[in-house]
Amino acid sequence: MTDSVRESAQEPQATQAPRRNVAAKTSLATDLSLIAVFAGFIAALAIMPAVSLGGVAVPFTFQTLGIYITAQVLGGKRATASVALYLLVGFAGLPIFAKGGAGLGTLASPSAGYLLGFLPFAAIAGTLAYLFTRNTRSVGATFLMALVANFCGFVVLTACGIAGMMVNAHMTFNAAFSAAMVFVPWDLVKSTIAVLVGLSVRRAFPSLASAQR
Repeated sequence: MTDSVRESAQEPQATQAPRRNVAAKTSLATDLSLIAVFAGFIAALAIMPAVSLGGVAVPFTFQTLGIYITAQVLGGKRATASVALYLLVGFAGLPIFAKGGAGLGTLASPSAGYLLGFLPFAAIAGTLAYLFTRNTRSVGATFLMALVANFCGFVVLTACGIAGMMVNAHMTFNAAFSAAMVFVPWDLVKSTIAVLVGLSVRRAFPSLASAQR
């Protein structure tokens, strides 16, 4: 009797372990798929026509909209991985940067700072977007906190962009700062769109938030 009781007590534990392994593999596969899909999404928006804004060294692109949406939808870790994949493929030679840019030569362009700043933006904005909106209940508060998350990332992204223009375009800090400020109204619009998309997607697929580790 004692042996049979022990065997019956061990059976649930034996079946639970394979289930956890399957769930972990499924979650990993889902994360990898999302990372790849959103890297392609960023690339698709990046190759849309860029617009030069007066004498600003860096053009207006939809590339940043893709970064913003990716951060809001995926959260910090997956968004950072997705942006890293996008950058690696672009630096490897595939023309998926703004204006068809590709290769390591883009690191010498005035917009190099923004390219490199995409990584910390994704990490900061994505992490804070999930953290700030985790316990908010009202729609207005959730929207506002998601915007704040984007703003925190945008500050770092802008700092990287200014540094890139100073180094590669040989601009003074004041000139680079003024050039960066031209994008603020446009980025506010992009950020608002990204928050609306991100919150809608996460509401439709709550498993996205629960899977974020």
